Amino acid sequence: MKRMGKGKTEEAIIQAIDLSVRYGERVVWQHADFSIRRGEFVGILGPNGAGKTTLFRLLLGLLPPSTGRLEIFGAAPRRGNPRIGYVPQRHPIDSDMRLEALEFVHLGISGNRWGVLLPSESRAERQKALDALQSVNGTELAHRSLGQLSGGELQRVFLAQALAGKPDILLLDEPLANLDIRRETELVQLIASVARAQQVAVLLIAHDINPLLPVVDRLIYAVNGRIATGTPHKIITTKALSALYGAPVEVLHDSHGRVAVLGTEEAAHHD
Repeated sequence: MKRMGKGKTEEAIIQAIDLSVRYGERVVWQHADFSIRRGEFVGILGPNGAGKTTLFRLLLGLLPPSTGRLEIFGAAPRRGNPRIGYVPQRHPIDSDMRLEALEFVHLGISGNRWGVLLPSESRAERQKALDALQSVNGTELAHRSLGQLSGGELQRVFLAQALAGKPDILLLDEPLANLDIRRETELVQLIASVARAQQVAVLLIAHDINPLLPVVDRLIYAVNGRIATGTPHKIITTKALSALYGAPVEVLHDSHGRVAVLGTEEAAHHD
């Protein structure tokens, strides 16, 4: 299995210690301990409602921890941190939208700024937006309107916008949704290469482990109010998932190395 650890530093830029979160009286998950370093590619897995997006809300400073400690760059998370790039799960794009991909990516640089730029500053920002598109193999999309792009092309543009601000952390909420297997694989390989080249820590929420297996460093698996972390070989096993779900789960491997996890729906509702 390929690893992205080559050349990356050991500095933890995200640190969670005995972290718990709840909504009212409902505990989402508790007693989570993990750290994430620069350049790591971390997959976030678990059934619906297990708290995957809640983790992103914590990291973005939109929700405080109930107990424990969460630090980003050695401090508590804060809203609007420019060192974090974020691609939400839903990015509503109308088929009639005329905004060009390049202008959309440019908003990742200029969206929060007021005032008029000098011509030299405007050219520099435009070049940054072009560079971001180039980093995701999207140069040919620059002058196409968003409404004309396919799902896979849109995901590359969203990724470019998130990267345009040169983040240290990239949060991707289900970017593989509604893509076919080939496009899933292409996008994951692209994200991995960008993270490796730019030393960006990537956290990617997904429902299927298979596109991530060749490149992901570690997993954060949330279920039944608990979080487990480790390599895929440690987490995606019959023994580990059965313990995590608190019910029998079976992990099968086919001749192509793809994984099937059986029994998780029933286990997720196990009392």
